[in-house]
Amino acid sequence: MTELTIFYDAGCPLCATEINHLERLDTENKIAFEDIYAPLFDERFPHIDQQQADRILHGEWSDGRMIYGLDVTYFSWSLVGKRHWVAILRWPFFKPVANLGYRFFARYRHRISALVTGKPRCGRCETSGTVK
Repeated sequence: MTELTIFYDAGCPLCATEINHLERLDTENKIAFEDIYAPLFDERFPHIDQQQADRILHGEWSDGRMIYGLDVTYFSWSLVGKRHWVAILRWPFFKPVANLGYRFFARYRHRISALVTGKPRCGRCETSGTVK
């Protein structure tokens, strides 16, 4: 049973890489993955503001509660049994620093992706035109 839905930007190479990794580890199908730039996204998820979801990672628990940013990261990795990989995100001293870092990353993720991977957008999205 799906416990968490993640709304992410599949056009970001770093984001797509993380989601692909999560998908491989999610052998119990606890997480659903939704590209905010997929066709009919607005119709399927009218309660998700696409522009806001582009600014900060959104997650929705199966009971409808929303979580955002690094909370989505922490809980998604926890659901696939890798909580120890992200435990530092919850440490009292580190959490505010990590949140600041996340906000910077989210804002400049395409530029950071270009520096790290050599491309600001994934090939699929560049050719399909699904990314702004």
